[in-house]
Amino acid sequence: ELSNCIFNGFVSPLWLVRAPQSLKNLVNWIEHFERRYNQYKDWIEIEEPKVIWLSGLHIPQSYLTALLQTTCRARQWPLDKSLLYTEVSKERNPAKITKRLDAGTYIQGMFLEGARWSIEKGCLDYQNPKELVVEMPLVRVIPVEANKLKLRGTIKTPVYVTQDRKNAMGKGEVFAADIKTDKHVSHWILQGVALVLNTD
Repeated sequence: ELSNCIFNGFVSPLWLVRAPQSLKNLVNWIEHFERRYNQYKDWIEIEEPKVIWLSGLHIPQSYLTALLQTTCRARQWPLDKSLLYTEVSKERNPAKITKRLDAGTYIQGMFLEGARWSIEKGCLDYQNPKELVVEMPLVRVIPVEANKLKLRGTIKTPVYVTQDRKNAMGKGEVFAADIKTDKHVSHWILQGVALVLNTD
């Protein structure tokens, strides 16, 4: 089975059960595997990344939960009354981030479906022709106390691991990101707007 998969350019099910969800072919999966390995290696040998690549984690939800718990412990906030808030930055290059956020982290490698991100307007905009999926700039994920967060002009955008979105068992959703919009929320819901960590 393994040799047939390699010959045909598919990822073996034996490997898929031991790795994060993916729809990639064998070549892209191997590149993804190497990048995952390098992120873990740098994390162990140097420091926690200033810009985390969520797609390279086996269970990205656990990292976000730990991020929230660590901040709540440090600032003595009640965990059940705190949540994660997101802001899209103007920066696209992770190498330009030289300082860690005081609370929260930067996330790279998120892709937008059903819309595009306008750097000029700082919000969602219509897709360009023949661009079905676009990479987002770096996104800040910031823990906040729920009673201090006042959101206006944003849409709760689901973040999925792959373009399959949720499977039949309800698995696949990581969290919901707050994305700015100058249009009514229903417009983007009808467009099927979502963020994904992995493209095909």
